[in-house]
Amino acid sequence: MSSPDSSPEIARRLLHQAWPVLIAQLLSMSMMVADTVIVGRFGTLDLAAVAVGSGLYISVAMLLVGVLQAVAPTVAHHYGAGRIAEIGPTLQQGLWLALMLAVPGMILLAFPDRLLELTGVPGDVSTRTRGYLLATAAGLPAVLLYRTFYAFNNALGRPRVLMAISLTVAMTHIPLAWALVHGHLWLPPLGVLGSGISTACVNWLGLTCATVYLLRNPFYRPYRLLANWCGPRRTELLALLRLGIPMGLSTFIEVSSFTLISLFAARLGAEPVAGHRIVANLAALVYMLPLAMSIATLVLVGQAAGAREWGRARATVRVGMLLTSALVSLIGVGLWLARERVIGLFSDDPMVRTVALALIVYVCIYQLFDAVQTVAAHALRGYKVTFVPMLMHAVCFWGVGLVGGYWLAFHAPGREEAPNVAGFWEAGVISTVLASILFGTLLQIITRRQQATPPSTQHAQAA
Repeated sequence: MSSPDSSPEIARRLLHQAWPVLIAQLLSMSMMVADTVIVGRFGTLDLAAVAVGSGLYISVAMLLVGVLQAVAPTVAHHYGAGRIAEIGPTLQQGLWLALMLAVPGMILLAFPDRLLELTGVPGDVSTRTRGYLLATAAGLPAVLLYRTFYAFNNALGRPRVLMAISLTVAMTHIPLAWALVHGHLWLPPLGVLGSGISTACVNWLGLTCATVYLLRNPFYRPYRLLANWCGPRRTELLALLRLGIPMGLSTFIEVSSFTLISLFAARLGAEPVAGHRIVANLAALVYMLPLAMSIATLVLVGQAAGAREWGRARATVRVGMLLTSALVSLIGVGLWLARERVIGLFSDDPMVRTVALALIVYVCIYQLFDAVQTVAAHALRGYKVTFVPMLMHAVCFWGVGLVGGYWLAFHAPGREEAPNVAGFWEAGVISTVLASILFGTLLQIITRRQQATPPSTQHAQAA
């Protein structure tokens, strides 16, 4: 049997933790793709509304979900340290925090006029978008409560139930959205509003599945999760917020940087925007693998850090980085070799395909460095280091990636009269290279500092 600290055993545990998370994330993406297809067959205005509405909804939801991810390293540390009695109260405070965050989130979604004005959405699209966002606002509390359970379950090393729930939700959403959008349930066709209603319904379905599983599965009984239920506690909530707000902002920075690129690129014309959209979708699809591996790395590093087993934590970071880089490199090579056939699946327009084929090389390069920085950033979260990484994300993705991309696309020599969307991807590669260097350096500093901590200090910190 392999040693718990051996590279093969760590790789096995990482893959065991990551693959259900990967499937769950791909299933979530399938719901967004299904919305595009289903609403697109209903009408162009509704398709535009779901594009705008889902972008705003995802931005708000991921910002708040990112804050709640603080539950994962906190529970992982308790689990690794054997502090079983503290796991239940942490989950309870996470659930209270989810309910508190749901209030401003629902207000933003239910009253989106200011956001829609900033994006300059036409009036006929804006009306439909408001209905979609109002419907999704009704499901936001369920999203946040479920994501608290999601983070908690990952921290305990039990991701398979998340995959099962995601499958249930996706398989329910697709036919329900089709029926509501096109009017197949003895109701009038609802268009994009039907998609929003379906999204809200399946969000509550996912939370119901999680609650039933939590209450009925004997695995959770030793943690006494719902015993001695207590109200919000200021100290614990502030600790989660100190850890979670930088995590939420980091997530928002990454998501919004891609959203804003699409808005800036809109002035280049339909074909460049469509080509960019195809390549961005491919990048998002490939990103699901390093993200799943990064979440697994966070959990195992958090558990090792909680147990003050710094050698195992450092070995987990090393194996996670190497394994993720190798897997993403293989995907990048495969994507490059099959680029013409892959792009052909998305569009028959020769001009759109030409743009996408010119950009796909950046995806192959970008994903490798993005995988490195993503694993490093999540490993730092496992060590409960989140504030400095947030600043690094802002500098790299908003500063170099977005501002630098705008300059390269519109104002670089030779492009002032012939702007090119490739400038954003060139800046994206530069920003991820810089991020991988910065996050890697910070991670080395943290791991060396922990490794050098005297055992007596470690025991004092654990106490």
